[in-house]
Amino acid sequence: MPAINLDDSVLTTRLDAVVNWARKNSLWPLPFGTACCAIEFMSMMASRYDFSRFGAEALRFSPRQSDMLLVLGTITNKQAPILRQVYAQMAEPKWVVSVGVCASSGGMYRTYATLQGIDRVVPVDVYVPGCPPRPESMIYGVMKLQEKITRETLSGRKEHIEQFYASMARQEELQKAKGLTNYQVVREMVLEAGDKGEQRIW
Repeated sequence: MPAINLDDSVLTTRLDAVVNWARKNSLWPLPFGTACCAIEFMSMMASRYDFSRFGAEALRFSPRQSDMLLVLGTITNKQAPILRQVYAQMAEPKWVVSVGVCASSGGMYRTYATLQGIDRVVPVDVYVPGCPPRPESMIYGVMKLQEKITRETLSGRKEHIEQFYASMARQEELQKAKGLTNYQVVREMVLEAGDKGEQRIW
């Protein structure tokens, strides 16, 4: 019977490392484009920059088939509950990239109608600066997200998402108790968080 040589046949690693390796190289992006950042995103997905190199070329416009949300442009207060619903419907685990200053901080629109940063209503993993950011900046942001995914733990990611779902449950409770619309209840939650000195509702 020939001797069995296992030198090149056995690989030892951690479960987190294997799972995160698969996750970071198979991101399914969902573009939430509302302004000029979406035009730069179209350029990033074209042949010149070849976003397929990062395993994220399978664009899906259904949140249930996506795990990376790219918010591209200005988000108004009336769009905030829609953004939260889209994020809630996405497959888990899920990540958010805030592209451009409008999505990250409201940008030049310091008005009552504009959400001053999407991180007030949904968790954000990576911020990409610029107005609008170039395709290279967006690619760098996704590379930073891949680095973050590599360092994550399975239990830590679960706790992160559960905080958001708790805020969704509270949103539904307030809506039923006060008879408010989706926009009104999210706006009230944002104002309530501001009164407490907090920046986010989740």
